[in-house]
Amino acid sequence: MPCALAARDIGKHFGALVVLAAVNLDIGQGEAVGIVGPNGAGKTTLFNVLSGAYPPSRGSVQFEGRDVTALGAPARCRLGIARSHQVPRPFGGMTVFENLHVAAAAGAALKGSAAHEVCIDALDLCGMLTLANRRADTLGLLDRKRLEMARALATRPRVLLLDEIGGGLTDGEALELVAIIREVLDRGITVVWIEHMVQVLLQVVTRLICMESGGIIADGEPDAVMRDPAVITAYLGSMTA
Repeated sequence: MPCALAARDIGKHFGALVVLAAVNLDIGQGEAVGIVGPNGAGKTTLFNVLSGAYPPSRGSVQFEGRDVTALGAPARCRLGIARSHQVPRPFGGMTVFENLHVAAAAGAALKGSAAHEVCIDALDLCGMLTLANRRADTLGLLDRKRLEMARALATRPRVLLLDEIGGGLTDGEALELVAIIREVLDRGITVVWIEHMVQVLLQVVTRLICMESGGIIADGEPDAVMRDPAVITAYLGSMTA
């Protein structure tokens, strides 16, 4: 399977605080990969490094075989790496459609009818066509999550990084997002998904990674990873403590 996104010996520290330590990761094209781990494990920081929001303190990031370590988030987005955030960050004074149009224009350098078509497709995929003219700041949490995903999709990504897209939702609401993510995968887009709602995550991913203390402690078939004693101790143990 060709590699879509790779981390090579990634380290990230903030002063004396080491957040990532020698992370090595290969994500294949079209894969559905889940990332779990306790709070403070370094999951979101890894996304920040992969997406270009943070430069690594050491190591490199490769996208489809190209070293993109020196590129910032806007340039990586235009290449095809998009992400969502734990807390949705819509442009509140704009409509839902306008939010997507900004993403299509800035993230994918699209104009005119091309931008319009991409926005309509993303809205349709995320079940938001009827909300296209609503101001983003009037949306409830589930629709803000949908908007966060739709806006990322409007950049025409080849790799989509989802950071706790189900956070704050009920199980039923999160399952509505699962259907969207499955459609995204059917389109050949690679998905890497950080999520604490493991029961929801496991309905989508075919590979699971567990992080702890800035490193990867398990990587493989989801059921096998969830049975790993180190994962039970680091992740499940922390939830039941």
